[in-house]
Amino acid sequence: MKVLVAGATGAIGTRITRRLVAGGHKVLGLTRHPGKASALAELGAQPVVADALDREALLRAVDGLAADAVIHELTALSSAPTRHSGMVTTDRLRTEGTTHLLDAAQTLGATVFVTQSIILGYGYRDHGDKLLTEDDPFGRPAGNAGDAHLAAMVSAEQQAFTAPIGIALRYGMFYGGDADQMRPVLAKRKLPVANGGVLGWIHHDDAAAATVAALEHGDAGNAYNIVDDLPATWEELFTTMARQFGAPPPRKVPRWVMRLAAPYVASFATDTTMRVSNAKAKNLLGWTPAYPTYRDGIKALRSV
Repeated sequence: MKVLVAGATGAIGTRITRRLVAGGHKVLGLTRHPGKASALAELGAQPVVADALDREALLRAVDGLAADAVIHELTALSSAPTRHSGMVTTDRLRTEGTTHLLDAAQTLGATVFVTQSIILGYGYRDHGDKLLTEDDPFGRPAGNAGDAHLAAMVSAEQQAFTAPIGIALRYGMFYGGDADQMRPVLAKRKLPVANGGVLGWIHHDDAAAATVAALEHGDAGNAYNIVDDLPATWEELFTTMARQFGAPPPRKVPRWVMRLAAPYVASFATDTTMRVSNAKAKNLLGWTPAYPTYRDGIKALRSV
């Protein structure tokens, strides 16, 4: 299969590209940074340089190329945003960017379209002990600052489902693949924690494996939750990671301080509780996380 990976130099895109190449697929790696073309070539991908938010430039870049599938992994999250305004470009990539990538898919002749989504689309709120499945409401507005992000997630999914074989992957919160960046942050206690809710998590490597499984085995018009087997709080995960790195425990702050200093982070790290089922992905994609829990994934990270 020949696959265009949009966001091929990102934390997930790089891992997806490696897996696709190792599996015998051919990869076109889309990046908006000309300086990253050589890195894509080293991964075994053919670089395609264009900004997905510039439709005409994107279509020019793929003109004359062909592919069977497009994987949409574009975000603008080189660092974690603390305020809702920091999600504006990522929201645009989920709305306008998805539209442009579907146009590119048509130019390429691609019939499979896999888009990144996220479990936060079930709603930034306390869902209690209910185990959320893909049949639960997704993207329901709540009348708060999170509504713009929910609308963008819904847009990405619904647009993807217009493709002949459109698939959405609702990833959990990522960890593990950014260990080199997290190590100094935790060592300097620059990542605070607060009492908060429970979230579904997924190691970057497991997310990439699930994406390739969805490409190869996913069904048209379906969404899949991509999380591990053990929900955990923000505090539990990053305290465990700090311990693995030999760093001091993260600073603990009151919830109101987190909401004031980092309102976007607080919206999910302290104010959201969700337990999410991965049964559909396991049963229908033939995928099982290599790291069943965050404890397993963190234990595998290099210690000091």
